[in-house]
Amino acid sequence: MQVIEYKCPNCGSGMVFDSETGMLSCESCGRKDNIEQIPDPLTKNTFSADEANEYHCNSCGAVIMTESETTATVCSFCGSGVVLGDRLTGKLAPAMVIPFSISKDEAMQAFRKWCRNGLLTPMGFMTADRIKGITGMYVPFWLYALNNKIEVQAHAAKVRTYRQGDYEYTETQHFEVYRKIRLNYVKVPIDASEKMNDELMDKLEPFPYDQLKSFKTPYLAGYIAEKYSYNDEELLPRAKDKISTYIDSYIQSAMAGYSTVNYTSKQIDTILKNADYALLPVWVVHYDYNKLEYTFAMNGQTGQVVGKPPISKAKVTAWFAGISGITFLSLKLISWMMGGGFW
Repeated sequence: MQVIEYKCPNCGSGMVFDSETGMLSCESCGRKDNIEQIPDPLTKNTFSADEANEYHCNSCGAVIMTESETTATVCSFCGSGVVLGDRLTGKLAPAMVIPFSISKDEAMQAFRKWCRNGLLTPMGFMTADRIKGITGMYVPFWLYALNNKIEVQAHAAKVRTYRQGDYEYTETQHFEVYRKIRLNYVKVPIDASEKMNDELMDKLEPFPYDQLKSFKTPYLAGYIAEKYSYNDEELLPRAKDKISTYIDSYIQSAMAGYSTVNYTSKQIDTILKNADYALLPVWVVHYDYNKLEYTFAMNGQTGQVVGKPPISKAKVTAWFAGISGITFLSLKLISWMMGGGFW
């Protein structure tokens, strides 16, 4: 068992990752340390994930109660950020991480602004004063590199209509079309946490993969982190399904120029080149409204907010009434113009 905390060498307070500077920061005295220059304890030792199921905070000695998937958390007694080292080694060790670039305060402001932009949400919801909690969480993802060999055969036709004299002619040309395509996709993201809503996570994309860094535990300090619930083999079907739409779209573009295309054969051979285990930054917002709890997610790098807010029936009715009114006025105007109203 290993509980990792980062203590400030100046004042002894707990240090956390600062999304604004990208450094390990002490909120008490203001000291900031470059994470890339801090030795990572996980590179010195290896642990079994099953060695221990009880952890103690190094600052106050309190027992840290966590679920089995948690890899980083905050002590509920003293607030120190702790990393559970034995849950981040071996097969559970992430290869990469995208650090947070949006702070908690910035996330709150961005969420309130997003709420105010809801044209069809109730007025009470738009005030955004019912935030029950906001949590910075590193969500486990597999980033897949998939190579695809594609062979397509189709019967296609080009139809041309033209006139000669008093006659109109339709000319149809038929073609047997063959395409051999190679498509490689990299960093196809699939969230690997059982707790997280797959639809929400998909809508948070894209993440800025140019911000990927080699994993080091200081990036987790002060945040919640989870380990994956499903390995890369278990989620491979989801990754293949995710790229299928893009493959179909590319095949259609390769068949452009024909009036009709009827596929007679389509073979897609997808090969897994590799899958990297990464932790990606997500702000999770829990919001109480009208005795119900709504969950929203925000991309911790881009600020993209996703979720399903409540809809105001009164606003929807007014909106449809407005559309109907505009349509009615448009029809009246057209009728007036056709009747000679402008002359």
